[in-house]
Amino acid sequence: MNRADTAPIAARAAAVKSALLDKGLLSAETIDHIVHLGAEEWRHENGARVVARAWSDPAFMARLRADATAACAELGYEGPQGEYIVVLENTTERHNVIVCTQCSCTAWPVLGLPTDWYKSPEYRARVVREPRPVLRELGLDLPEDMAIRVWETSAETRYMVIPLRPAGTEGWSEVQLAKLVTRDALIGTAMPLPT
Repeated sequence: MNRADTAPIAARAAAVKSALLDKGLLSAETIDHIVHLGAEEWRHENGARVVARAWSDPAFMARLRADATAACAELGYEGPQGEYIVVLENTTERHNVIVCTQCSCTAWPVLGLPTDWYKSPEYRARVVREPRPVLRELGLDLPEDMAIRVWETSAETRYMVIPLRPAGTEGWSEVQLAKLVTRDALIGTAMPLPT
């Protein structure tokens, strides 16, 4: 079957919603709530705020290391797909990147819904085998002597990368710091924005 034979996404979504309602598996209110979360509340900006707090508050960073799910919940970022969050800290020696090779699992409350490239079979297959070339193709050219560690997100563990804090940001507010952190930086496919 090629894409020309596939119904538009809106039609497919309506068919799934109708089937869930007809079978009594979910209520209309539950479906509307999930749609609201995905459209309005699950955003990468939440993860950026978590990173900014971690960069600014050593006690919060310690709690984040010990139990990232609870620490994210302190800031109000919790719920479906927000269970089992583990943070991965980038260092000057090691860069972390996440992938879900089976589907597209992410920690929705702090990363938002996954982007198309994250869900693509090519990214999911290649980043595990050849992370350095994939990162380079995505615009991140890391030094050859920097180790790259790829982490497999799953239903039991959902990762979020804590990128290195950019130099020259000492004394910046959390609001200023959060503006430097993109979704790609939280996945590990980019650095924070330059200052």
